[in-house]
Amino acid sequence: MAEQTPCMLNHFALVAFTPEYWALAPDERRRILRAWRGGLGDASDVQHFYQTYPLETMGDLVVWSALREQRPEAPAEFFGRFAAATAPYRSYLTVRDTLWGFTHPSQYTKTRSRQEADPFGPERRRYLIIYPFAKTADWYLEAQEKRQQMMAGHIKVGKQYEDITQLLLYSFGLQDHEFVVVYETEDLTRFSSLVAELRATEARRYTLRDAPLHVGIHQPDMDALTAWL
Repeated sequence: MAEQTPCMLNHFALVAFTPEYWALAPDERRRILRAWRGGLGDASDVQHFYQTYPLETMGDLVVWSALREQRPEAPAEFFGRFAAATAPYRSYLTVRDTLWGFTHPSQYTKTRSRQEADPFGPERRRYLIIYPFAKTADWYLEAQEKRQQMMAGHIKVGKQYEDITQLLLYSFGLQDHEFVVVYETEDLTRFSSLVAELRATEARRYTLRDAPLHVGIHQPDMDALTAWL
């Protein structure tokens, strides 16, 4: 039987540190950061951290959390644990944006893509790009056959960039957008070329919005985080 994408909750939090945090001595900042990181360790099955400043001004880092559990109560339990881990440090950090959703098998492909990003994999690529997007009403009113044809062209372009992985999250009825698309790459210029090609596909006509996006640099351990925070 062909492998299908499993259902997983993925959550991305854009975090900004407050003036109160920056007013502390470096050793105290590191202590708070390590304590917060330790609390988050119990919130989900895995967490990854990405530097977003000075790539953007809204926040300093992104926390990517992923959960394997599929029980109906699992999301509520995760959000409760994340909030509890963050609560003691709300004077020092604020969450500026959250993007989240669930993975599940695509209606346009029969098997799981070899380019699908795995949050539980042993290695992360250097750069993470995440953004929400929504389709127009006309897209959903088109016949399935026509949508399938347009997506085939979209997928064909993506396969030409085998070194770039992607994770698609479904957020219908859960956030203001419908999807969150997540990319991992080692080369930002190559990723920009991929996006430019995707803009020229027929399916692009049906994109309602796909912003704001966030770009982060992977920080593999706490020492990397404390070096710039």
